[in-house]
Amino acid sequence: MAKMKKLAPEMQRLKEQYGDDRAGMQKEMMALYKKEKANPIAGCLPILLQIPVFFALYKVLFVTIEMRHAPFIGWVHDLSAPDPLGALTLFGFVDWNVPGILQILNVGIWPILMGISMYVQFKLNPAPVDKMQAKIFGLLPIIFTFILGGFAAGLVIYWTTNNVLSMAQQYIIQRKIMKS
Repeated sequence: MAKMKKLAPEMQRLKEQYGDDRAGMQKEMMALYKKEKANPIAGCLPILLQIPVFFALYKVLFVTIEMRHAPFIGWVHDLSAPDPLGALTLFGFVDWNVPGILQILNVGIWPILMGISMYVQFKLNPAPVDKMQAKIFGLLPIIFTFILGGFAAGLVIYWTTNNVLSMAQQYIIQRKIMKS
């Protein structure tokens, strides 16, 4: 991804040069990737490796009896239940049983932190050349915040921690590549 970020100005130049000739632009982009030894799909490999870990953690949190009501730090007293401090209960300040239909809006602190970390991670990556794709990627942190709001807190904590560690790793790698 750091190489792709470094190539972003050249990719933008190709897009402006070729305009509506998508076939010509794709041909030149492939030649650029080959010349610079950059692979746009390489950023997906870490995600593919994480999917089995995420699924295994999901199963452990929902199937294992020992994980039920397992205490954790702070306000999370059950890693297998959703974050207990939701936005509609003012993060625990109002004692209110949120109706079922509004549960999707009752996003906790950890899902919000996860959404913020996804957004920051998105901004660290090179912007997609296609404007529609960039808009969709910009909306993904918001969508995932609401989707994962009802997931087990342990999964959301894992995802947030993973995002933060990935950002640190990405920062180090980008600094290293930009220097060369």
